[in-house]
Amino acid sequence: MEGEFGSFIKVWTSVFVCIFYCYSIGKIVPKGTTRLVSALPVVCLFFYLPLNLSSIHLGGGTSFFISWLGSFKLLLFAFGKGPLASDPSISIGRFLAIACLPIEIQENPSPSKSHLNGQNRKSPPQNPQIETNPSPKNTIHIVIKGFLLAILIGVLNYSQQIHPKLILVLHCLYIYLLLETQLIIVAALAWGLLGLDLKPHFNEPYLSTSLQNFWGRRWNLVVTSILRQSVYEPTLNFSTCVIGRRWASLPAVFASFLVSGLMHELIYYYMGRVRPTWEVTWFFVLHGFCLMVEIVLKKALRGGCRLPRLISVVLTVGFVVATCFRLFFPQFLRCKADVRMLQEYRAFVLFLKNVVGLFSYK
Repeated sequence: MEGEFGSFIKVWTSVFVCIFYCYSIGKIVPKGTTRLVSALPVVCLFFYLPLNLSSIHLGGGTSFFISWLGSFKLLLFAFGKGPLASDPSISIGRFLAIACLPIEIQENPSPSKSHLNGQNRKSPPQNPQIETNPSPKNTIHIVIKGFLLAILIGVLNYSQQIHPKLILVLHCLYIYLLLETQLIIVAALAWGLLGLDLKPHFNEPYLSTSLQNFWGRRWNLVVTSILRQSVYEPTLNFSTCVIGRRWASLPAVFASFLVSGLMHELIYYYMGRVRPTWEVTWFFVLHGFCLMVEIVLKKALRGGCRLPRLISVVLTVGFVVATCFRLFFPQFLRCKADVRMLQEYRAFVLFLKNVVGLFSYK
């Protein structure tokens, strides 16, 4: 455990040095090809660094933070776009936080709307469901989800006595609760250290009424924002010139899901170090294709035919969960990521007990 933490510290020390370098070149190198060439060695290093970590949690989180989001942010930064280029006078502290962490700053925040969970903010026009005012209700929800995650970890310790189908359902819930808990902790650190007012990561995805609603407005919104700027918009602009504005969104959507699938495949490789089976990529390709069909149907019907909300929620969430069973989780289980996660929890608890015992002895 101590050795893995040592490697983790070395990796993130390298990350901070690289980000400081990119911050420096941003001050003296003009945006465009020259800045891209200057930043490419850092992007390459970001894809290499997670290979130094064998932990599911530390390695998986690091690859998500820097190999995917961090690299994409730096590529956007090279051309004067993205969250790192939104404020030319950005401080080094904010630059480091935005580059290294899966966060997105709320533009023009109201001072009264800062909150450590990062979930209370002015919602953008496209997402009116997100609550805008600080409320004890949100804190209660966070506590409940953390409590459910702890219970779920305990239940998964007895997975040998549970039906395999139920285990898959529990893993769906576990992945969601783990992601939301981890990202809330990251948002809390960014808020506490830098006072950043952040956009939320999730917006009750279990209430999604369509795939467009799920992927665009409810699930992992920071990733959605980065993909929109780095993949969707460039593909949309190119497709508009080729096939016209009306259908240009279709190849843009498909390209975004394809890139997302490949990046998930890479993260799975970092966690398991096993040869890809491409099931995860097919999961996102399938969802991209279904979302394209959904867009076409909506354009054809022009809102003339709508399912009752309850039915649309059941169909949407059911489709996401069912396809997770068939395509998203097999690779996760094949590399025994679930078993290794539980082992890491036990090792971490033992490590904490040893630390507490050492201080108690002193």
